Amino acid sequence: MNDTASTGSSPRRIRQNNIVAALQTIYAHHSLSRADLARKLGMNRSSSGEIVAELTESGFVKESEGTAKPRGDHTRLGRPGIMLEMVSDAAYFVGIEIGVEHISATVIDLAAEVRVCRKMAFDTPSSTVEQAVAQGVELILGAMSKAMIRGCKGLGISAPAHIGLDGTVRLAPIIGWREVPLKEIGRAAFPAAVPILIENDANAFAIGDSYRHGSTGVTLFLTMETGVGGGIMIDGKLFRGGHGLAGEIGHTLVPGSGGQKFEQLIGREVLIRQYRQATGRKAADIQDFLADVRDRVPDAVNIAETWSKHLAYALLQACRLIDPDRIVLGGSVASLYPMVAARVAVHMSEGQNIPFPNPEIVVDVDAEFGSAFGAACMLHQRFLSLENEEFGSDDGTLPHLAAT
Repeated sequence: MNDTASTGSSPRRIRQNNIVAALQTIYAHHSLSRADLARKLGMNRSSSGEIVAELTESGFVKESEGTAKPRGDHTRLGRPGIMLEMVSDAAYFVGIEIGVEHISATVIDLAAEVRVCRKMAFDTPSSTVEQAVAQGVELILGAMSKAMIRGCKGLGISAPAHIGLDGTVRLAPIIGWREVPLKEIGRAAFPAAVPILIENDANAFAIGDSYRHGSTGVTLFLTMETGVGGGIMIDGKLFRGGHGLAGEIGHTLVPGSGGQKFEQLIGREVLIRQYRQATGRKAADIQDFLADVRDRVPDAVNIAETWSKHLAYALLQACRLIDPDRIVLGGSVASLYPMVAARVAVHMSEGQNIPFPNPEIVVDVDAEFGSAFGAACMLHQRFLSLENEEFGSDDGTLPHLAAT
């Protein structure tokens, strides 16, 4: 988010730039005074006041008594007084993740706070794309109020797939999709005429985590479900590579494994299969396995130890290629990492002769909904930009939000 207004070629364009810059600044700082906003925008109090008046009259921004505190800063306090902040209920954004064995969905508001989360088991490879999208839409709409649906300003959909710039799934081998117009299918399934963005699940996860916590340096994001996806952030910007496939270490063949890929060694499917074989519990799931690892049940611990070796090897390869400052793990399998973190560290140390620095490895605070959250964040980011058609109207005025 930029803290300063950019210039344009016409008064209307300049005004639109200033509106967007004001919204971005208020969002980034959570709340701030009129004087602080004017300084950050590089405007005088009068000009800034006109922008604030438009935003408050249109229902996007409100005044409240409070204390200035930048977003994410829990220590530094400013002076109390009348502050500007987002009207959370002014807009909502939906994110849907279509996984291999599940669909998850979330709704965030204009302050980018999560308002609704839902998840269900779903066998995507055995379903049509239309059925999967319809199920995701039904899942989240059933949890939204009428006001949320009316105020929805965008839909994001993520999937374990190579996504083209036009929102088409070029290839998704793990769920059997190829050349699928996912954006158009989403538009047909969603009841509101809203902007729709499509993204790879790991990239969406990276966007969401960075949106929530900020991002500096180089961060590798791994989503670990049935497949293993990867996304790379460099100083807050998503690195896609030459063909949009950067970070996808899950598809890398592992030497000495009999032709297996990383996702076949550290994904959800292998853990459940090995656990069921070891225990004879045909209906056991990932939560049963995690519980037994936590309770130090020998069969589960042995499987977790093998997993930690494979994960360490995968992370070492990634570290030598991109040298990340930080690695963030997401997906249902990520919950295993804290229980074997010490073993992963040992295996990573043993796997390299030269003591290169290792990155910080953490589990996302909301690992199972990270991709859906990121899909929603993409539309939130779009809304607070000049891509938002509502800020580029022909008459140059902001829409007045209907009462909810």
